[in-house]
Amino acid sequence: MQAWVIGNWKQNPATTNEVNELIDSLLSAIDERSNDLNPDICQLMVAPTAIHLAAVSARLQQTPLLCAAQDISAHSGTTGAYTGDCSAQQMADAGASWTLLGHSERRQYHQESADELLQKLTHAQAQQLGVIFCIGETQAQYDAKQTLEVLNEQLAVIKELLTQQPKLVKTIAERLIIAYEPVWAIGTGKVPTVSEVSATHEHIKQTVASFADELPEITVLYGGSVNTDNADSFAASPMIDGALVGGASLKAESFLTIASAFSRAKA
Repeated sequence: MQAWVIGNWKQNPATTNEVNELIDSLLSAIDERSNDLNPDICQLMVAPTAIHLAAVSARLQQTPLLCAAQDISAHSGTTGAYTGDCSAQQMADAGASWTLLGHSERRQYHQESADELLQKLTHAQAQQLGVIFCIGETQAQYDAKQTLEVLNEQLAVIKELLTQQPKLVKTIAERLIIAYEPVWAIGTGKVPTVSEVSATHEHIKQTVASFADELPEITVLYGGSVNTDNADSFAASPMIDGALVGGASLKAESFLTIASAFSRAKA
């Protein structure tokens, strides 16, 4: 199974000049590490802000880096009177081939519901956008040993999508990635053990596979304080298919060191 290392830039960088500097450093470092990064083994992707998406996508044409949106509108997949929203069609037109959905920051700050996420998934599929679907438990839920219960509830959106549109089974298998990000580990420096993450990923794979007989094993990434120090340990697990990287993706060297760890481990 191909590994994926995806950089979620969040609300960074601040200016177009800084974005261009980051892309320059990424492309230069990729050239320098060409013997250590095999795109057939590990696919790289970055998710810039919506305002920088078109420019970043244009810069990344004919490079090993794909481009993703950080979110899409739940209200319409195309156009409409939804001030401030960007639709799946608009994101795809701007150059995104994938989109993040369900990130814990969206769930927390925008109170995204399961119904909204179902609409977003539906719009993404209609516009041929791949989806990185983010799930994860809070510190309180982890402490209460409710992790699997919470993940099952969040994954139920995928099951509902397949129930409503069973013909999407093949598309889902090809265009869906699950990113497990325990909320308490995102940007905190707290990191679950590799064995914990591996066991959780196994549960996620088995759960999603149970949604449809034709659905093969899904790609599951880990996110949450992934860095250059722990990337090798995560990459060594057969249950961890890559990483969704936050802060470490804003520096070319750290992002590509993480990518190199997965490229070596999955070769």
